[in-house]
Amino acid sequence: MATLKACVRRPRKDGFWQVYIRVTHQRNVGFIKTDKMVNASGLTKSNDIKDAFVLRYCADLIIKYNELLNKTDINSLNVNQVIDYLTTEDDDVCFSEYARQHVGRLISNGQDRTARNYELALGHLERYFGTTQVMFSQLTSTAVTLWIKSLESTHRAKEMYPVCMRQVFRAAVKEMNDYDNDIIRIKTNPWIKVQIPQSDRTTKRAISAEDCRRFFSAPLPPSKMVDPLPELGHDIAKLVLCLAGMNTIDLYELKKEDYKCGRFCYKRAKTRHSRKDEAYFEMRIEPVIMPLIEKYKADDDSPYFFNFHTRYSTADSFCANVNNGIKKICKSIGLPKEKWYSVYTFRHTWATIAQNDCGANIAEVGFAMNHSHGHTVTRGYIKLDFTPAWELNAKVIDFVLFSTKKSKQGMADDIDNPVDKQFKLSPKRMVYARAYFQGAVIAEVTDIGFSNVDEVMQRLVPKFPSTIPMRSEVTFRIKDVDTDKEGIYVRTKGKGF
Repeated sequence: MATLKACVRRPRKDGFWQVYIRVTHQRNVGFIKTDKMVNASGLTKSNDIKDAFVLRYCADLIIKYNELLNKTDINSLNVNQVIDYLTTEDDDVCFSEYARQHVGRLISNGQDRTARNYELALGHLERYFGTTQVMFSQLTSTAVTLWIKSLESTHRAKEMYPVCMRQVFRAAVKEMNDYDNDIIRIKTNPWIKVQIPQSDRTTKRAISAEDCRRFFSAPLPPSKMVDPLPELGHDIAKLVLCLAGMNTIDLYELKKEDYKCGRFCYKRAKTRHSRKDEAYFEMRIEPVIMPLIEKYKADDDSPYFFNFHTRYSTADSFCANVNNGIKKICKSIGLPKEKWYSVYTFRHTWATIAQNDCGANIAEVGFAMNHSHGHTVTRGYIKLDFTPAWELNAKVIDFVLFSTKKSKQGMADDIDNPVDKQFKLSPKRMVYARAYFQGAVIAEVTDIGFSNVDEVMQRLVPKFPSTIPMRSEVTFRIKDVDTDKEGIYVRTKGKGF
């Protein structure tokens, strides 16, 4: 058992003596500073306190401390822990400060996007309480319920914000409360009585294949910018669609070492920290997007695969600009504002077409989109083969970009055949070439005598209908029949032909 006594230690320069409560525990001594002081007349010759008022104050304080000590077993505590227990028992703890520390830990662990959600939730909570120093004692079940009620008009925040703050609260209780030694700094838990509403169901954002073709073949709005946003939106939407709905943050964060043998081998940013497999996935790059790959490739001295970092400081900024570019195209083709697309539209579209039009089941769609699933143990046993996802992705691309209705023209190379970086022709070899606009074949030619792809395009272009608008995109599929190799090229009317 600890023993407590009022004492002084040494005089100050002004002649007064600071009063302490001396704590002796397990033959070690510590001191608790009080707000009282005495002068020489308040001390005996042996420097014991004799001031009656100070002695009465210290006696009451010692009685209070002894009552606290009697409530817990302090045998496992050292003297400093005993002092912390006595001096912090009644102190209210700042929830805001702890939440900011929690966010800092998330950032240190590389969970930047999760940390951002926590910051938004904390910011809203602080605005509701009207202070940046929200205390744990303020978070009663009634107060928290009213705060959640203020979020009821939101779609997702009404669930996400309370869940984030509940996680912070639980972490604080686990860290600050020592139930073994009856040290309880956070005495209440409002979340037992609080009901967190569910967020609204995700709106089905998918569009039809016909609308998708219309979007990609639409003339880009005129712009004086060197790198127009509509062009960026158009290109990234196509990358997302042709990479099985890959997220923009994953495109933004791709490193050069993530590109291996014609595949992107990456860990999905959204779930890499919450899955045992770190959300690792491999997606094959199809020929149709090779022009875009080359167009946005980063310089040799950059660690990143794409050059998006040179234009946008964060993944969120990159995504916002892509969405702005997509919306400008939607506006130019006359879509009402409430139906404008976003980059996520093309992720949803890929999934919908894969399931509805390409015969995939939901498990196959989920696997190809690198979704979490319930087979975590089984997945740990298997060295995964990603080719089913590649084949499904090729089917979706064929259906959207190279058909008018339900025709499925095989365009992807065989899995075992590497794709040549440069597609070359020879005048002696037979060439079969087609040009596509809005998924339909608008011109085709079968002949020999072509030395390069430009000569093939020059043969096809005069056959195009005159109704193709300026700045519209046409896709060329040129196949070397003798070698069974194929190249995909995209040209814009007014620029490429």
